[in-house]
Amino acid sequence: MDAVIRIAPYYYVHILNNNSNVTRVVVGPTTVTRQEHEKLVAGPEPMIMVPPRHYCLVANPVTRTGKDGAVAVDANGQAIVRWGDEEIRFEQEPFPLYPGEKLSGRVTPLQVVAPNTAFRLRAIRDFNDEQADAPDGKKGVKRHAGDEWLFSGPGTYIPRVEVQVVDTVRATIVQPRQALRLRARCEMVSRDGVKRTAGEEWLVRTPGAYLAGVDEEVRGIVEACILTPTKALRIRANRSFTDVSGTKRKAGEEWLVTNDMEDMHIPDVYETVLDEVNITVLSNRQYAVVVDPVDSKGVQQLGKRELRRGECTFFLQPGESLENGIQDVYVLGAEEALLLRAKEEFVDPNTKASHKPGDRWMVYGPCDFIPDVQVEVVERRRSIPLDTNEGVYVRDINSGHVRSEMGKSYMLKPNEELWQKELPPIVEEIIAADMCVGDSGKGRDKTRVVSYHLAHNSAVQVYDYKEKRARVVFGPQLVSLGPDEQFTVLSLSGGKPKAPHKIKSLAMHLGPDFMTDIVTVETSDHARLSLKLSYNWRFDVTDRERDGQKIFAVADFVGDCCNAMAARVRGAVAATPFEIFHKTSAELIRKAVFGSSENHKFVFPSNNLVISGIDIQSVEPVDQKTRDSLQQSVQLAIELTTKSQEACARHVAERLEQEAKGRLDRQKLADEAEAEKARKLLLSLQAQSTTIETTGQATAEARAHAESAQIQGEAAVKQAELQAQARKIKADAELETVKERQEQDLIFQKESDELEIDRARKLAEIEAEKFKKLVKAIGPETLKAMAQAGPEMQAKLLGGLGLKSVMITDGNSPINLFTTANGLIAKP
Repeated sequence: MDAVIRIAPYYYVHILNNNSNVTRVVVGPTTVTRQEHEKLVAGPEPMIMVPPRHYCLVANPVTRTGKDGAVAVDANGQAIVRWGDEEIRFEQEPFPLYPGEKLSGRVTPLQVVAPNTAFRLRAIRDFNDEQADAPDGKKGVKRHAGDEWLFSGPGTYIPRVEVQVVDTVRATIVQPRQALRLRARCEMVSRDGVKRTAGEEWLVRTPGAYLAGVDEEVRGIVEACILTPTKALRIRANRSFTDVSGTKRKAGEEWLVTNDMEDMHIPDVYETVLDEVNITVLSNRQYAVVVDPVDSKGVQQLGKRELRRGECTFFLQPGESLENGIQDVYVLGAEEALLLRAKEEFVDPNTKASHKPGDRWMVYGPCDFIPDVQVEVVERRRSIPLDTNEGVYVRDINSGHVRSEMGKSYMLKPNEELWQKELPPIVEEIIAADMCVGDSGKGRDKTRVVSYHLAHNSAVQVYDYKEKRARVVFGPQLVSLGPDEQFTVLSLSGGKPKAPHKIKSLAMHLGPDFMTDIVTVETSDHARLSLKLSYNWRFDVTDRERDGQKIFAVADFVGDCCNAMAARVRGAVAATPFEIFHKTSAELIRKAVFGSSENHKFVFPSNNLVISGIDIQSVEPVDQKTRDSLQQSVQLAIELTTKSQEACARHVAERLEQEAKGRLDRQKLADEAEAEKARKLLLSLQAQSTTIETTGQATAEARAHAESAQIQGEAAVKQAELQAQARKIKADAELETVKERQEQDLIFQKESDELEIDRARKLAEIEAEKFKKLVKAIGPETLKAMAQAGPEMQAKLLGGLGLKSVMITDGNSPINLFTTANGLIAKP
């Protein structure tokens, strides 16, 4: 290495003296001749240049002394280094690094803190900050390790080794109609001079830029709620506090903030906006009932109800509610009324009438009516318009009496209500089918008087269950039922032949009319015939008052009449041969029914039913042989005509058959030719299919054998693995079983020993207790007597007490027990 070292300006070198082991710094421009005992350690290196508004960080800086900042050296001339320390150097002349010094990083520009911005600083060791102002106005603040503070802009931050920049804090812009929500990180005094505890939150409502302090945490921006004349806010307090207006609020309290209080509301940190409350508007035709109203002092009247009439506007306070919402004023016409009921005792301010709870009364129109809170509107009633033949059933709720009102408009009284009359289902069906119900399709109004239009020449029976009497009404007439009356339902036979309960009717037709029946008879020579007979009938009602009830004496007059007539006809036919009956059937049947009288009238005295005529509509044999003999002559004539037509038809059919057979043969030959062509094509395709099938089968069998062998190998390996696992599981299970059995044996032996010890201990305690009680029972006087008695008496007393051995002393003389056991133990 060259012994001459040329150092340019603003460069330096480190030269080590091997004799003294001291490294010196040589700064250029100069030329240095290196001696034999010297060594170039570092360099030439450029000096550190710190331009204006820059700084650098030097680790392990040298110690400087004096006003001129000279480098301190030790006795050997080596520069003294503050190992492990750091030093920040600002704008100055270029300087070299002494041995041990190290430049941390690069030369860095000084940081400029903009307006509305700050650096959050933290002290990493104790120092005295001369740049800061103390709270008492003096210069200098004593900083301790861990302290944090802000350096607010605008300004240039001058770094220190004792201070660490934790974060950059930017101011939060608070717009009008906004507030900044802050929380204290620790116990502090906020900028408004209020002492805050750790975790406490508050709002900053002043618009502008707000730079949060080190002990303040920004929780967010709170937007203001705009209040209008028709909208309010319902707010609840989360804890007890004093709001912005100075009102003390308790935890859980709810209140309204309206436009009359402020144009906008910023919720406090201890306030929760539950919802928006719209204003309630009542017109002059409306009213509302407020439940649990709040009085003028702000106290809620629980359980009370307040009536508010329109025109008015109001907000529902927290806890208040509208009963049934906003209701319209009752407007009553001239034929309308309201049924009212008192819910509590009160005096009507309009009529000055006193009402007790449960009282019912009515307010009649025309008028406008708003019910008080003590009054319940039961129903709205209208005057019921009734024609001459119309009516309604009215029931008195006090007495229970039911009556019918007919032929006039009727308004129910306070103690009256409409009563529904129930009818049997069959009567409902018959009345529903009658034209008097109308075509509305809504069914019968059960409160209306039941009416039935009775046709001409008919009668209906009505029974009064209260009076226990019946009345018969003859048509044409409109029959109206009273509250306790019901129609008598007629169940008549119908069909051919007659079957019971086929016709249901309320009205009894008086005739004249006819009924048709089919009767099966048998002649004296056992020829069975079916007769279709038609009877003309009518009811003989001369005096309606006397004969009215009589026509309803027989419930099924149709069935009864047909059965009686059939019996008479069967009796007459049974005594007559078939040939005679066939010739004189009409005369015979009429004579059987009417007898030999000339007036041709048969009367049923039970119900005045008169049979005035009989018509034999048909006579047909029931037996097939008899029917065949009667039709034999007709069939012979028909047979001759049929045979002639058959011969002609047969000739035509044979000709058509021959023509069709020829066409069929020609078609058959053509089909056979086509079939042969199709068979040839089929055989060719079958040969190709057989070839493909053989090749595919061989390939599939080879692949199947290969896969089968592979699967068998894998199965064998898997089986071996499973068998090994099974043997391992079995061995583990046996080992676990043995271990468990041994542990159970040990537990059993231990518990047995404990039980034996406990048993011996309890036996000893029992013996001791027994001896104690025995001695206590004997008493000191008895023991004294035993001690004074002779040996023979002592033995008897001890034997009586059950004691085998005992020693009695006076307690003062010592007893030698060392040789007591001699002779008691047998020698080996």
